Amino acid sequence: MLDKAAHENFPVAPFFLPRAWRTDLMAVYGYARLVDDIGDGDLPPGGADAELLGLDRDQAGDALAMLDAFEADLHRVFQPLGEPRHPLLAALRPTVHRHGLTPEPFRGLIEANRQDQRIRRYATYQELLDYCELSANPVGRLVLGITGTASPERIRHSDAICTALQIIEHLQDVAEDLRRDRVYLPAEDMKRFGVTEADLAAPRGGARLRALVAKEAERAAALLNEGTPLVGSVHGRLKVLLAGFVAGGRAALRAVAAAGHDVLPGPPRPTKLSLLREVGATLRREG
Repeated sequence: MLDKAAHENFPVAPFFLPRAWRTDLMAVYGYARLVDDIGDGDLPPGGADAELLGLDRDQAGDALAMLDAFEADLHRVFQPLGEPRHPLLAALRPTVHRHGLTPEPFRGLIEANRQDQRIRRYATYQELLDYCELSANPVGRLVLGITGTASPERIRHSDAICTALQIIEHLQDVAEDLRRDRVYLPAEDMKRFGVTEADLAAPRGGARLRALVAKEAERAAALLNEGTPLVGSVHGRLKVLLAGFVAGGRAALRAVAAAGHDVLPGPPRPTKLSLLREVGATLRREG
């Protein structure tokens, strides 16, 4: 889990935060990461997670059965005397009760992964935004809950940032997603730019695909700009953390642009230096 956190576009629980916040943020990240691993079929071999959730080892490959069992175990987190089976949910329980977190964001992440089992293509950009409402936005709302800073306006800005980060991740992972038989580029946009799924399977992106990626990157950048006032609405170390989220998205977009918007050879990733530069620029703008 720690290794996966280190490879995210944004800082998950950086050292400068209070220890209690870091513990709680890693508990939420561990939850979100495990749900994604279940949905993507990326659990460690052997079926240990299935057994922890009360399933047979041979059910470890059944994503929907695993998600159902995981949601049942999540329910125990919110019971006064609940004892979750899975250790990551047991670690989450103190965080939930310490901050009065509600089940809805956690269930949203599970539902997003259920949707991944049923829906593998998105016809319109609005459909993709609706998916991000489940797959990404709950994480930002949980961060605001842990830090005690949630308000309607902050949630709106957080949603814009989280949706942008999800879209950027999809752009970086076009080739990997296709190998999983998933396409997160809206079909209406692919048609407009003359891009087919065969183009997504090529070793390198052609001019039409690169133009499409540039367009989706432009949309993500606009969402980041829409959400950036969130950074200026808070103070102290939380301000730096949220600036890191925005900066992670902007640095990733710069990496995609530096690759000529050709994302097929491999996910364009920002360097640590470029991330730090974007953090500084974001703090200067929102200071």
